[in-house]
Amino acid sequence: MDEVVMLGHGSGGTMMKRIIDEVFFEAYAGEELRRGDDAAVLPAPGPRERLAFSTDSFVVTPHFFPGGDIGRLAVCGTVNDVATSGATPLYLSCGFILEEGFLVDDLRRICASMAECAREAGVVIVTGDTKVVNRGHGDGVFINTSGVGMLDAGVNLGGAQCRPGDAVLVSGTLGDHGITIMSCREELSFSADIRSDAAPLNHLIADVLAAAPQTRCFRDPTRGGLASTLNELASQAGVDFVVDEDAVPVKPAVRGACEMLGYDVLQVANEGKMVCVVAPDQAEAALAAMRANPYGADAAIIGHVEEARPERGPKVFLRTGFGGKRILDMLVGEQLPRIC
Repeated sequence: MDEVVMLGHGSGGTMMKRIIDEVFFEAYAGEELRRGDDAAVLPAPGPRERLAFSTDSFVVTPHFFPGGDIGRLAVCGTVNDVATSGATPLYLSCGFILEEGFLVDDLRRICASMAECAREAGVVIVTGDTKVVNRGHGDGVFINTSGVGMLDAGVNLGGAQCRPGDAVLVSGTLGDHGITIMSCREELSFSADIRSDAAPLNHLIADVLAAAPQTRCFRDPTRGGLASTLNELASQAGVDFVVDEDAVPVKPAVRGACEMLGYDVLQVANEGKMVCVVAPDQAEAALAAMRANPYGADAAIIGHVEEARPERGPKVFLRTGFGGKRILDMLVGEQLPRIC
Protein backbone atom coordinates (compact mmCIF):
# COMPACT_ATOMS: atom_id res chain seq x y z
CA MET A 1 0.00 0.00 0.00
CA ASP A 2 1.26 3.51 -0.79
CA GLU A 3 2.33 5.62 2.18
CA VAL A 4 0.63 8.84 1.05
CA VAL A 5 -2.52 9.66 -0.92
CA MET A 6 -1.85 10.54 -4.55
CA LEU A 7 -4.06 11.78 -7.38
CA GLY A 8 -4.09 8.31 -8.87
CA HIS A 9 -6.05 7.06 -5.85
CA GLY A 10 -9.06 8.97 -7.23
CA SER A 11 -8.69 7.86 -10.84
CA GLY A 12 -11.13 4.95 -10.90
CA GLY A 13 -8.33 2.52 -11.81
CA THR A 14 -6.11 0.05 -9.99
CA MET A 15 -4.77 2.57 -7.44
CA MET A 16 -8.29 3.58 -6.46
CA LYS A 17 -9.32 -0.07 -6.12
CA ARG A 18 -6.31 -0.68 -3.89
CA ILE A 19 -7.09 2.15 -1.46
CA ILE A 20 -10.76 1.12 -1.33
CA ASP A 21 -9.91 -2.51 -0.64
CA GLU A 22 -7.02 -1.96 1.78
CA VAL A 23 -8.24 1.10 3.69
CA PHE A 24 -12.00 1.64 3.50
CA PHE A 25 -13.16 -1.96 3.13
CA GLU A 26 -10.71 -3.18 5.73
CA ALA A 27 -11.90 -0.58 8.24
CA TYR A 28 -15.68 -0.67 7.99
CA ALA A 29 -17.10 -2.52 4.98
CA GLY A 30 -20.19 -4.62 5.54
CA GLU A 31 -22.08 -6.83 3.13
CA GLU A 32 -23.81 -3.91 1.37
CA LEU A 33 -20.57 -2.01 0.73
CA ARG A 34 -18.60 -5.07 -0.36
CA ARG A 35 -21.04 -5.74 -3.20
CA GLY A 36 -19.21 -2.99 -5.05
CA ASP A 37 -22.22 -1.54 -6.86
CA ASP A 38 -22.88 2.18 -7.36
CA ALA A 39 -25.77 2.27 -4.89
CA ALA A 40 -26.49 0.30 -1.73
CA VAL A 41 -29.86 -1.48 -1.66
CA LEU A 42 -31.33 -1.40 1.86
CA PRO A 43 -34.51 -2.59 3.61
CA ALA A 44 -37.41 -0.12 3.72
CA PRO A 45 -40.44 0.03 6.03
CA GLY A 46 -42.86 -1.12 3.34
CA PRO A 47 -43.19 -4.84 2.55
CA ARG A 48 -42.71 -4.48 -1.19
CA GLU A 49 -40.06 -1.80 -1.51
CA ARG A 50 -36.43 -1.24 -0.64
CA LEU A 51 -34.24 1.84 -0.46
CA ALA A 52 -31.34 2.59 -2.80
CA PHE A 53 -28.81 5.04 -1.39
CA SER A 54 -25.67 6.56 -2.89
CA THR A 55 -23.31 9.47 -2.32
CA ASP A 56 -20.68 11.21 -4.45
CA SER A 57 -18.38 14.24 -4.30
CA PHE A 58 -17.49 16.55 -7.17
CA VAL A 59 -14.23 18.50 -7.49
CA VAL A 60 -14.02 19.20 -11.22
CA THR A 61 -11.74 21.90 -12.67
CA PRO A 62 -12.87 24.09 -14.40
CA HIS A 63 -16.24 24.59 -12.74
CA PHE A 64 -17.96 25.57 -16.00
CA PHE A 65 -17.44 23.82 -19.34
CA PRO A 66 -19.30 23.21 -22.62
CA GLY A 67 -22.30 21.02 -21.89
CA GLY A 68 -22.47 21.57 -18.16
CA ASP A 69 -20.88 22.64 -14.90
CA ILE A 70 -20.02 21.20 -11.49
CA GLY A 71 -23.64 21.63 -10.35
CA ARG A 72 -25.09 19.62 -13.23
CA LEU A 73 -22.45 16.94 -12.64
CA ALA A 74 -23.38 16.72 -8.96
CA VAL A 75 -27.05 16.05 -9.68
CA CYS A 76 -26.48 13.77 -12.67
CA GLY A 77 -23.80 11.72 -10.97
CA THR A 78 -25.86 10.82 -7.91
CA VAL A 79 -29.14 10.38 -9.81
CA ASN A 80 -27.39 7.97 -12.17
CA ASP A 81 -25.72 6.01 -9.38
CA VAL A 82 -29.05 5.50 -7.60
CA ALA A 83 -30.77 4.58 -10.87
CA THR A 84 -28.20 1.87 -11.72
CA SER A 85 -29.78 -0.26 -8.98
CA GLY A 86 -33.11 -0.13 -10.83
CA ALA A 87 -34.54 2.28 -8.26
CA THR A 88 -36.51 5.44 -8.91
CA PRO A 89 -34.41 8.35 -7.56
CA LEU A 90 -36.53 10.66 -5.39
CA TYR A 91 -34.50 12.87 -3.04
CA LEU A 92 -31.04 14.44 -2.95
CA SER A 93 -28.96 16.14 -0.30
CA CYS A 94 -26.38 18.74 -1.27
CA GLY A 95 -23.32 19.81 0.70
CA PHE A 96 -21.14 22.73 -0.43
CA ILE A 97 -17.55 23.40 0.61
CA LEU A 98 -16.80 26.94 -0.56
CA GLU A 99 -13.47 28.70 -0.62
CA GLU A 100 -13.30 32.24 0.71
CA GLY A 101 -13.38 34.61 -2.28
CA PHE A 102 -15.56 32.43 -4.52
CA LEU A 103 -17.91 34.61 -6.58
CA VAL A 104 -21.52 34.59 -5.39
CA ASP A 105 -22.70 35.05 -8.98
CA ASP A 106 -20.91 31.79 -9.90
CA LEU A 107 -22.53 30.07 -6.93
CA ARG A 108 -25.97 31.28 -8.07
CA ARG A 109 -25.24 29.97 -11.57
CA ILE A 110 -24.26 26.56 -10.19
CA CYS A 111 -27.37 26.35 -8.02
CA ALA A 112 -29.62 27.29 -10.94
CA SER A 113 -28.03 24.52 -13.01
CA MET A 114 -28.63 22.02 -10.20
CA ALA A 115 -32.28 23.06 -9.92
CA GLU A 116 -32.82 22.68 -13.67
CA CYS A 117 -31.21 19.23 -13.75
CA ALA A 118 -33.15 18.07 -10.69
CA ARG A 119 -36.41 19.07 -12.40
CA GLU A 120 -35.40 17.14 -15.52
CA ALA A 121 -34.59 14.03 -13.46
CA GLY A 122 -37.74 14.37 -11.35
CA VAL A 123 -35.90 14.54 -8.01
CA VAL A 124 -36.03 17.05 -5.16
CA ILE A 125 -33.09 18.52 -3.24
CA VAL A 126 -34.40 18.27 0.32
CA THR A 127 -31.47 18.99 2.66
CA GLY A 128 -27.97 20.36 2.57
CA ASP A 129 -24.98 21.88 4.31
CA THR A 130 -22.50 24.70 3.64
CA LYS A 131 -18.95 25.11 4.90
CA VAL A 132 -16.42 27.84 3.98
CA VAL A 133 -12.67 27.23 4.11
CA ASN A 134 -9.88 29.81 4.16
CA ARG A 135 -8.67 31.32 0.93
CA GLY A 136 -6.09 29.04 -0.66
CA HIS A 137 -7.39 25.93 1.13
CA GLY A 138 -9.89 24.83 -1.51
CA ASP A 139 -10.55 24.99 -5.22
CA GLY A 140 -13.41 27.47 -5.24
CA VAL A 141 -16.20 24.97 -4.67
CA PHE A 142 -16.55 21.28 -3.88
CA ILE A 143 -20.00 19.63 -3.85
CA ASN A 144 -21.22 16.43 -2.23
CA THR A 145 -24.60 14.99 -3.15
CA SER A 146 -26.36 11.96 -1.69
CA GLY A 147 -29.44 10.38 -3.19
CA VAL A 148 -32.27 8.11 -2.07
CA GLY A 149 -34.60 6.13 -4.28
CA MET A 150 -37.23 3.42 -3.98
CA LEU A 151 -36.71 -0.02 -5.45
CA ASP A 152 -39.58 -2.40 -6.23
CA ALA A 153 -39.55 -5.96 -4.95
CA GLY A 154 -38.07 -8.45 -7.41
CA VAL A 155 -35.57 -6.03 -8.98
CA ASN A 156 -32.06 -7.33 -8.31
CA LEU A 157 -29.44 -5.66 -10.46
CA GLY A 158 -25.69 -5.72 -9.90
CA GLY A 159 -22.34 -6.60 -11.39
CA ALA A 160 -22.43 -10.09 -9.87
CA GLN A 161 -25.51 -10.92 -12.02
CA CYS A 162 -23.59 -10.95 -15.34
CA ARG A 163 -23.63 -14.36 -17.05
CA PRO A 164 -21.86 -15.95 -20.03
CA GLY A 165 -23.74 -15.20 -23.23
CA ASP A 166 -25.07 -11.84 -22.03
CA ALA A 167 -24.85 -8.84 -24.36
CA VAL A 168 -23.03 -5.62 -23.45
CA LEU A 169 -24.46 -2.25 -24.52
CA VAL A 170 -23.44 1.37 -24.13
CA SER A 171 -25.95 4.18 -24.35
CA GLY A 172 -23.87 6.46 -26.58
CA THR A 173 -20.51 7.83 -27.67
CA LEU A 174 -17.60 7.52 -25.26
CA GLY A 175 -15.00 10.00 -24.06
CA ASP A 176 -17.00 13.20 -24.56
CA HIS A 177 -16.78 14.46 -20.98
CA GLY A 178 -13.12 13.70 -20.32
CA ILE A 179 -11.91 15.31 -23.53
CA THR A 180 -14.14 18.37 -22.95
CA ILE A 181 -12.62 18.90 -19.49
CA MET A 182 -9.08 18.43 -20.77
CA SER A 183 -9.59 20.81 -23.69
CA CYS A 184 -10.97 23.50 -21.34
CA ARG A 185 -8.28 23.01 -18.73
CA GLU A 186 -5.42 23.13 -21.21
CA GLU A 187 -7.10 25.70 -23.50
CA LEU A 188 -6.93 23.35 -26.48
CA SER A 189 -8.82 24.25 -29.63
CA PHE A 190 -10.44 21.62 -31.84
CA SER A 191 -12.11 22.25 -35.17
CA ALA A 192 -15.20 20.27 -34.10
CA ASP A 193 -17.50 21.09 -31.21
CA ILE A 194 -16.78 18.80 -28.23
CA ARG A 195 -19.16 18.99 -25.28
CA SER A 196 -19.63 17.14 -22.03
CA ASP A 197 -22.24 14.40 -22.08
CA ALA A 198 -23.42 15.08 -18.49
CA ALA A 199 -27.04 13.91 -18.29
CA PRO A 200 -29.52 12.31 -15.87
CA LEU A 201 -30.17 8.80 -17.16
CA ASN A 202 -32.79 7.52 -14.72
CA HIS A 203 -35.59 7.73 -17.32
CA LEU A 204 -33.45 5.88 -19.89
CA ILE A 205 -32.74 3.14 -17.34
CA ALA A 206 -36.45 2.82 -16.52
CA ASP A 207 -37.25 2.50 -20.23
CA VAL A 208 -34.66 -0.26 -20.67
CA LEU A 209 -35.95 -2.21 -17.67
CA ALA A 210 -39.50 -2.00 -19.02
CA ALA A 211 -38.38 -3.33 -22.42
CA ALA A 212 -35.80 -5.85 -21.16
CA PRO A 213 -36.70 -7.24 -17.71
CA GLN A 214 -33.74 -9.65 -17.89
CA THR A 215 -31.25 -6.79 -17.63
CA ARG A 216 -28.41 -7.90 -15.34
CA CYS A 217 -26.87 -4.57 -14.39
CA PHE A 218 -26.19 -0.95 -15.26
CA ARG A 219 -22.99 0.92 -14.53
CA ASP A 220 -21.94 4.46 -15.49
CA PRO A 221 -18.40 4.47 -16.94
CA THR A 222 -17.10 7.58 -15.18
CA ARG A 223 -13.53 7.65 -13.83
CA GLY A 224 -11.43 5.06 -15.64
CA GLY A 225 -13.91 4.90 -18.51
CA LEU A 226 -15.36 1.81 -20.13
CA ALA A 227 -12.20 -0.23 -19.55
CA SER A 228 -12.23 0.15 -15.76
CA THR A 229 -16.00 -0.36 -15.58
CA LEU A 230 -15.92 -3.65 -17.45
CA ASN A 231 -12.98 -4.89 -15.39
CA GLU A 232 -14.96 -4.14 -12.23
CA LEU A 233 -17.96 -6.09 -13.57
CA ALA A 234 -15.76 -8.98 -14.68
CA SER A 235 -14.26 -9.21 -11.20
CA GLN A 236 -17.69 -9.06 -9.51
CA ALA A 237 -19.19 -11.81 -11.67
CA GLY A 238 -16.08 -13.94 -12.30
CA VAL A 239 -16.56 -13.80 -16.08
CA ASP A 240 -14.78 -12.50 -19.18
CA PHE A 241 -15.99 -9.58 -21.27
CA VAL A 242 -15.21 -9.37 -24.98
CA VAL A 243 -15.64 -5.96 -26.67
CA ASP A 244 -15.68 -5.36 -30.42
CA GLU A 245 -13.56 -2.23 -30.98
CA ASP A 246 -15.36 -1.31 -34.20
CA ALA A 247 -18.74 -1.43 -32.45
CA VAL A 248 -17.84 1.11 -29.75
CA PRO A 249 -19.37 4.51 -30.66
CA VAL A 250 -16.88 7.40 -30.51
CA LYS A 251 -17.24 10.82 -32.11
CA PRO A 252 -14.53 11.48 -34.72
CA ALA A 253 -13.45 14.67 -32.94
CA VAL A 254 -13.05 12.82 -29.63
CA ARG A 255 -11.15 9.99 -31.28
CA GLY A 256 -8.86 12.48 -33.00
CA ALA A 257 -8.24 14.35 -29.75
CA CYS A 258 -7.37 11.10 -27.97
CA GLU A 259 -4.93 10.15 -30.70
CA MET A 260 -3.31 13.58 -30.54
CA LEU A 261 -3.04 13.55 -26.73
CA GLY A 262 -2.05 9.89 -26.42
CA TYR A 263 -5.17 8.77 -24.52
CA ASP A 264 -7.05 5.50 -24.83
CA VAL A 265 -10.66 6.57 -25.40
CA LEU A 266 -11.83 3.44 -23.57
CA GLN A 267 -10.17 4.78 -20.39
CA VAL A 268 -11.53 8.33 -20.71
CA ALA A 269 -14.31 9.44 -18.37
CA ASN A 270 -18.00 9.81 -19.25
CA GLU A 271 -20.76 11.49 -17.22
CA GLY A 272 -23.86 10.84 -19.32
CA LYS A 273 -23.41 7.31 -20.60
CA MET A 274 -24.50 3.94 -19.25
CA VAL A 275 -23.13 0.44 -19.65
CA CYS A 276 -25.86 -2.19 -19.67
CA VAL A 277 -25.48 -5.98 -19.49
CA VAL A 278 -28.59 -7.84 -20.58
CA ALA A 279 -29.72 -11.37 -21.44
CA PRO A 280 -28.91 -12.09 -25.10
CA ASP A 281 -32.51 -12.58 -26.23
CA GLN A 282 -33.45 -9.12 -24.92
CA ALA A 283 -30.46 -7.20 -26.24
CA GLU A 284 -32.28 -5.77 -29.26
CA ALA A 285 -35.23 -4.68 -27.11
CA ALA A 286 -32.85 -2.93 -24.70
CA LEU A 287 -31.07 -1.26 -27.61
CA ALA A 288 -34.34 0.00 -29.10
CA ALA A 289 -35.40 1.41 -25.72
CA MET A 290 -32.09 3.26 -25.39
CA ARG A 291 -32.28 4.70 -28.88
CA ALA A 292 -35.82 5.94 -28.28
CA ASN A 293 -34.51 8.15 -25.46
CA PRO A 294 -32.83 11.46 -26.42
CA TYR A 295 -29.76 10.52 -24.38
CA GLY A 296 -29.45 7.12 -26.05
CA ALA A 297 -29.61 8.00 -29.75
CA ASP A 298 -26.08 6.62 -30.38
CA ALA A 299 -26.50 3.46 -28.29
CA ALA A 300 -24.84 0.28 -29.52
CA ILE A 301 -24.29 -3.38 -28.67
CA ILE A 302 -20.52 -3.55 -28.22
CA GLY A 303 -19.74 -7.03 -26.95
CA HIS A 304 -20.67 -10.05 -24.90
CA VAL A 305 -19.87 -12.03 -21.76
CA GLU A 306 -17.94 -15.32 -21.78
CA GLU A 307 -16.90 -17.87 -19.18
CA ALA A 308 -13.57 -17.06 -17.56
CA ARG A 309 -10.80 -19.62 -17.61
CA PRO A 310 -10.18 -20.61 -13.98
CA GLU A 311 -6.41 -20.79 -14.35
CA ARG A 312 -6.13 -17.04 -15.08
CA GLY A 313 -9.27 -15.47 -13.63
CA PRO A 314 -11.70 -12.95 -15.21
CA LYS A 315 -10.43 -10.64 -17.96
CA VAL A 316 -11.69 -8.03 -20.41
CA PHE A 317 -10.65 -8.46 -24.03
CA LEU A 318 -10.81 -6.06 -26.96
CA ARG A 319 -11.26 -7.51 -30.44
CA THR A 320 -9.44 -4.98 -32.60
CA GLY A 321 -10.34 -3.73 -36.04
CA PHE A 322 -7.44 -5.77 -37.43
CA GLY A 323 -8.95 -9.02 -36.17
CA GLY A 324 -6.62 -9.44 -33.22
CA LYS A 325 -7.48 -9.65 -29.56
CA ARG A 326 -5.80 -7.92 -26.63
CA ILE A 327 -6.39 -7.52 -22.91
CA LEU A 328 -8.21 -4.32 -21.98
CA ASP A 329 -6.85 -3.32 -18.57
CA MET A 330 -8.14 -0.95 -15.93
CA LEU A 331 -6.67 2.52 -15.91
CA VAL A 332 -3.39 2.57 -13.97
CA GLY A 333 -2.44 5.84 -12.25
CA GLU A 334 -3.97 9.20 -13.14
CA GLN A 335 -4.93 10.18 -16.68
CA LEU A 336 -7.40 13.04 -16.40
CA PRO A 337 -7.37 14.64 -12.93
CA ARG A 338 -10.58 16.20 -11.64
CA ILE A 339 -13.01 15.18 -14.34
CA CYS A 340 -15.93 14.99 -11.89
